[in-house]
Amino acid sequence: MWLRRRLGAAERGRDQLDRKLRILVPEQQRLRILADGCQKDWLAGCDDASVWMLRATLLGGQDAIRYAAAPEHVDVEVTWTTALGVRYPAAAGPAGPPAEVPGVSGNAAIVPATVAYKKALVAGVRAAAAHEAVRRVEAEIAVTRRRVRALDRRWLPQLREALAVLEQSLVQAEQEDAVRLRRAAAPAIGAAHRGR
Repeated sequence: MWLRRRLGAAERGRDQLDRKLRILVPEQQRLRILADGCQKDWLAGCDDASVWMLRATLLGGQDAIRYAAAPEHVDVEVTWTTALGVRYPAAAGPAGPPAEVPGVSGNAAIVPATVAYKKALVAGVRAAAAHEAVRRVEAEIAVTRRRVRALDRRWLPQLREALAVLEQSLVQAEQEDAVRLRRAAAPAIGAAHRGR
């Protein structure tokens, strides 16, 4: 009974892992598409920001760029989600309101450059979060596939073989008991027939 329960638990576990894969693989594909889109947005934002940076530098020089720089670092806020035990970033972006950039007189390209860099920053944060989500889901899929292979190639065959051997030995023991009972009953039956 113990071995049958253990085999049943292993088969149910294998079914659950298979179900997990059927859910995670489409999620992985969805996240990959999202990550690719975020990557394209980020690269486009970086290109746009580079163009505006060049314009701002040509109009005002390096000093204009230094004076226009944000006074502090940007904090990032990440929203997490969990799917089938896998925790991954669902969304990300700068935390709080954007820092105000001091105005620089005489350079019309600073404001568009600042806006372009803010957009590139947001796109970069989203791309990083999307790529981390893909990485985490892919890692969980790889672990789950290893577990399914271990069950299919090792544990389930071992348990089934052990159960078959045990059932065969029980059948053999029952047959041996039946033969012993017939042999033990044979002299008693023979004596009863002789006594008539």
